[in-house]
Amino acid sequence: MISLQGFTFNPVRENTYVLYDETLDCVIIDPGMYDAEEQNLLVRFIKEKGLRPVLLLNTHCHYDHVFGNKFVYDNWGLKPQFHQGELRVLQAIPGYLPAMGLQYELSPEPEVFLPETGKVVFGESELELIFAPGHSPAHLCFYARADNFLIGGDVLFYNSIGRTDLPGGNHSQLISSIKNNLFILPDDCEVYPGHGQPTSIGFEKLHNPFLQ
Repeated sequence: MISLQGFTFNPVRENTYVLYDETLDCVIIDPGMYDAEEQNLLVRFIKEKGLRPVLLLNTHCHYDHVFGNKFVYDNWGLKPQFHQGELRVLQAIPGYLPAMGLQYELSPEPEVFLPETGKVVFGESELELIFAPGHSPAHLCFYARADNFLIGGDVLFYNSIGRTDLPGGNHSQLISSIKNNLFILPDDCEVYPGHGQPTSIGFEKLHNPFLQ
């Protein structure tokens, strides 16, 4: 069984997730730590639980989801894994972020890129890859089938969807990703998004104003 701990970090209130199972191996997804206080929160949790970080995953590579990539690499030697179509998104960050008044430590680049479908494994657990572009060019979601929850990144939110006005965004593609790739999951699948509160597939099918 996978346990999940969420943190909300950085100036745009991004959700970072730590997943772990009985083996104490853990996965860090979308580390958004921006300052020392936030970095210490993550480290303290991992140490208190006795966890071993074994994977660093990014759903996509907008700045708020990769702020902490270098910190994770420096502390646990993990390079990020994401779909290759997000690499140019990662590489573009230093060109625009200073104009926003934000600091950024350059993320390492992957040695392993994730495919559109397949699985990532840690401990005795696995996460299925779901390709869901639209918010960004090659966005991935991570589905824990055995525990029936989804790490959804910036695709589907409570009563909302990801923005598509950034480079590489495509509104119709995002709607298609949600309806064809996420809405096939069980209605009681809990969705942990990249921003805001958790929701469920069934709730969003019924109530999300962007998807009616």
